[in-house]
Amino acid sequence: MNGQGPAPVAGVAARCATVLDAAVAVLAAARSVTVLCHVQPDADTIGSGLALALALDRRGVPVTVSFAEPAELPASLRSLPGIEHLVPPAEVPGEVDLLIVVDCGARSRLGALADRLPGASSTLVIDHHRANEGFGTVDLIDETAASTTELVTRLLDAWGVPIDAEIAHCLFAGLVTDTGSFRWARPGSHGLAERLLATGIDGTEITRVLLDTHPFSWLPMLSKVLASAVVVPSAAGVGLVYALVRAADTHEVGPEEVESVIDVVRTTSEAGIAAVFKESRGQNDRWTVSLRSRDSAPGTSDGVDVAAVASAFGGGGHRFAAGYTTYGSAGDVVRALIAALG
Repeated sequence: MNGQGPAPVAGVAARCATVLDAAVAVLAAARSVTVLCHVQPDADTIGSGLALALALDRRGVPVTVSFAEPAELPASLRSLPGIEHLVPPAEVPGEVDLLIVVDCGARSRLGALADRLPGASSTLVIDHHRANEGFGTVDLIDETAASTTELVTRLLDAWGVPIDAEIAHCLFAGLVTDTGSFRWARPGSHGLAERLLATGIDGTEITRVLLDTHPFSWLPMLSKVLASAVVVPSAAGVGLVYALVRAADTHEVGPEEVESVIDVVRTTSEAGIAAVFKESRGQNDRWTVSLRSRDSAPGTSDGVDVAAVASAFGGGGHRFAAGYTTYGSAGDVVRALIAALG
């Protein structure tokens, strides 16, 4: 977390209270607020945005929440409380007192809504991605946090906002998804979950809707995609498994079904790195790429830093989970990744 510019790794904990104070100050002074989530939104960015919107609305502050694309919110996120504050991109004001950006490591991840940044009197960036470039007036950034909703929880606590069941639902959604049902939990993750569950939310049902529910059309799509999977044993010395999601395979499914493919591909035991190349509809030379990696065994800390790999292509993320956008034929984009891995 830092006040101006990129967040340094050293000294993060020492600056925490100072940055929280600055974040509370801009929230308390705001007369109107826009919250922007990243493109292809997940539960962490939407949960963070809606939790903040609920808190602001209860204090009488006009607030809107939005994301640039796709046109509709993924079905699994439509049951989150506060959804009434979500508006289409065209309805996002050009000028606002405070603009909050949640779970977004770079301006580019805002898509077309990045053009709203200059119209804000102040900007608050809340994020847990290591590669965040720190583009806010106040940057609440902590890569050690398990989710952005964890940072929102700290901010609401510092602001003195009670966390009731509605806000807890939004916060839990981001926590449970970004930790993979706590498979990638960090110190404090289970304690936060216990606190949120104590508000009376149904954690089992929230998790089922977010992580364990797909339409039947997901199955034939997944079958076609997995048939394209290839293992490259020599890549990066740990092996790469990759699969291609063709645009023609996605007409019957939503973006969240496409995004879920990486969680199946990454389970391959013969590869330390997994990649899914997703072809854009209407622009067949544009691909969004999801990367995952893992340590070879508990306590080894030898997993490939895929955030560094993604950064080389203009993307970013975390050490074990990252992504980027690239252009070219399927063969070209696959060969470029293999070459980058070495």
